[in-house]
Amino acid sequence: MTDKQIAELLTSDAEKGLAAAVKQYSGYVYKIVLTRLSGVCAKEDADEAVSDIFFKLFSAAKEGKQFTSVGGYLSVIAQRHCIDVFRKVTGKAQTVPLDEVYDLSSDEDIFADTSSELMQAIDALGEPDTQIFLRRYFFGQRNKDIANDLGMNVPTVNKRISRGLIKLKNILKEGER
Repeated sequence: MTDKQIAELLTSDAEKGLAAAVKQYSGYVYKIVLTRLSGVCAKEDADEAVSDIFFKLFSAAKEGKQFTSVGGYLSVIAQRHCIDVFRKVTGKAQTVPLDEVYDLSSDEDIFADTSSELMQAIDALGEPDTQIFLRRYFFGQRNKDIANDLGMNVPTVNKRISRGLIKLKNILKEGER
């Protein structure tokens, strides 16, 4: 069935149109959801997101929406819905001041293998590099997530890490002398 036929079917009979859209586009929508929400949600949540997306299509058809491209409409709905789910699941990340990280490390012994010299060197990098290094190397956060949380571009975070590693190496070498 073509996209145009599904669009016409959604207009004339929303339930049959939905069945045809699910049959034709479920893999496409599922791929969008998995791409956007992998690592963020459980498989059940991704399945629920796919169902919600098709429900939004059905609701739009019931309201009399005319579709020029069902695939395009589903793509937009899927991407927007995934953004909403991502925001709901992750919430706004909070930055933790370095002093609190030191307190946390003494309380929970997270940095037991890390010398205070290294922590001082990371602190000497200055903000936002200190936050970037702590998030990347101590908490294992991805560069994309760091950039999102700190309101930066991914290439900027990558470059700060690259330059920061050189600075860190020089700071630690100076400390050995």
